[in-house]
Amino acid sequence: MSKVRGLIRYGSFTKGEGDKYSDVEFYIFLKNEWIQQFKSQNWISDIAPYDLLFFNEYGTEVVVFSNLIRGEFHFLPESDIEVIRSFKDTGVFPDTESMFLYDTTGKLKACLDYLKGEGPERMTDDNVNFAFNNFVNAWLMGVNVLNRGELARSLECLSYVQQYVLRLLRVRENTVDRWLNATKNLESDLSIEAYNKYTLITSKLDAIELRSAYLNALNVIEDLARVLDNDYKFDINLVFLKKLHSHIASNS
Repeated sequence: MSKVRGLIRYGSFTKGEGDKYSDVEFYIFLKNEWIQQFKSQNWISDIAPYDLLFFNEYGTEVVVFSNLIRGEFHFLPESDIEVIRSFKDTGVFPDTESMFLYDTTGKLKACLDYLKGEGPERMTDDNVNFAFNNFVNAWLMGVNVLNRGELARSLECLSYVQQYVLRLLRVRENTVDRWLNATKNLESDLSIEAYNKYTLITSKLDAIELRSAYLNALNVIEDLARVLDNDYKFDINLVFLKKLHSHIASNS
């Protein structure tokens, strides 16, 4: 640990949700003069044996331990320790004390204390408008490539459609703490009615099922537009959504 100046964990175990299926996730801050010559594989192998170590598309170091537990590690110089404050915009941190593991800088606790309290306000006009507009974008692309016969691409677009529908369902039911990871704990977060609506916008790689999912998604969005119109300002309206109904019907 002589090279390590500070260490925090994040993720499910700091939110009271960790179990045997959860990842382990850490930020490790190193002495500035050691960062260039630091060998993460040696440090990680001292924790437990592993079978795979690589960088994912986000630049995060990912390890698959030999017991098939997955880990994520961020190794940064101690001069970057204030990056922890940027977590504030990503969600709610109910137990920052459990995030704290080790510190010789005297700076970690202040950064973690900054994360306490309420998370960012999600139920805003801007967020609702963003979700509606991006739903339309993903929905229209998905329907158009479906009409072209690109089923695999349409299924990919449907995953984005689902994401924006879920965010709006969470606004309606005031479960927006998981705004950035809308499917997490969906089975317990949403009402049975909302969850059943979500199941209607899922599909396998089949033209008929895909078309049905896109039509159902439009019906759900139409309902949400009616309900949320009382409390939020957004660009789309029911007249425009009727146009989308005509678009998918004309190509059935």
